[in-house]
Amino acid sequence: MRHSSKFKNEYHLKPNIMHVEILVPLAFFALIFGSLYVHLTTRNKERLALIANGANPELFKSKSYAGSGYGTFKIGLFLIGIAFGIVAGYFLSQGGMDEVASYFSMIFLFGGIGLVLSFLLQGKFEKK
Repeated sequence: MRHSSKFKNEYHLKPNIMHVEILVPLAFFALIFGSLYVHLTTRNKERLALIANGANPELFKSKSYAGSGYGTFKIGLFLIGIAFGIVAGYFLSQGGMDEVASYFSMIFLFGGIGLVLSFLLQGKFEKK
C-alpha cells in the first residue's frame, strides 16, 4: 500500500540547522576559554613590559594566606550560608512563594552574607 504524497516528507519539515542543545554549550565553553586566554596573555604581556622597564618581579607575587587557614574559613562560611539559604528557601516555598525564586534568592542572599561576614572577620583577625 502506497502512502499519499502529502505524507511523504513529513519527517523533513524542520530545516537543516545546528540544534540549540549543541550550540549553546559550545558557545559557553568557547566564551570561557576565550576570556581566560585573553586575560592570561594580556597579564603576561603587561608583566613582561613592566620587567623590561625595571620593575621588581616580586611585585607580581600575590599575598599568600597559606598557613593562615583563611581560605578554608571563607569557603566554610560560604557553604554555611548556602545551607541556611536552602533552609530559608524551603520555608519561603512552604509559605506560598514560588519555589524556584525562593530557593535561588535565599541561596544567593545567605551565600553573600557568608562571604561578607568572612571578609569582615578576616579584617578582625589580621588586626590581631
